[in-house]
Amino acid sequence: MTLEVIMGPMFSGKTSELIRLVERDVIAKRRGAIFKVAFDERYGTKEVVTHNGLRYDAYTVSGSPGGPSAIERVTASERLDVVGVDEVNFFPLGVVKVLDRLAEGKRVVACGLNLDFRAEPFKTTMQLAARADRVTYLSAICTACGQEATRTQRVVAGRPAPWDSPLLVVGGKELYEPRCRRCYQRPG
Repeated sequence: MTLEVIMGPMFSGKTSELIRLVERDVIAKRRGAIFKVAFDERYGTKEVVTHNGLRYDAYTVSGSPGGPSAIERVTASERLDVVGVDEVNFFPLGVVKVLDRLAEGKRVVACGLNLDFRAEPFKTTMQLAARADRVTYLSAICTACGQEATRTQRVVAGRPAPWDSPLLVVGGKELYEPRCRRCYQRPG
């Protein structure tokens, strides 16, 4: 079947597009579901929720190496035709092989951040994109100048987060801003 990856910075509409694509298949009477990592509890534990409030039921799986196996188990037990994965960048690299394998007989759609707060590629997203049949790259609007944004700035007390900050910090507008190449400030 197919493997599709939707990527871009925060606030670019990745999760909205994921929901749209999975819902379209469900309307066509295919069995579909979305998976999310358990530690992303921004808006709840049993749904993926966009920053503007669009909601869709989701299976919650571990962000540990067992999480990708859980996606595979649920896909088989629920006889899913369509597998959606939100925030694929939060999953361990093992998810790449699992989703690639599932795409041999299913439609798989995953969304994730292109770059981390240091403007370094997220390995999981990029490795999955390299195997994808289709890649959709979304952009946001820079909060500093209003131009097209391709990066995500983590902000702490109005300043870029320190370089040695943890790589994965779940948050929304209180911690992150979309930025263009010119306005993005690399952590010191």
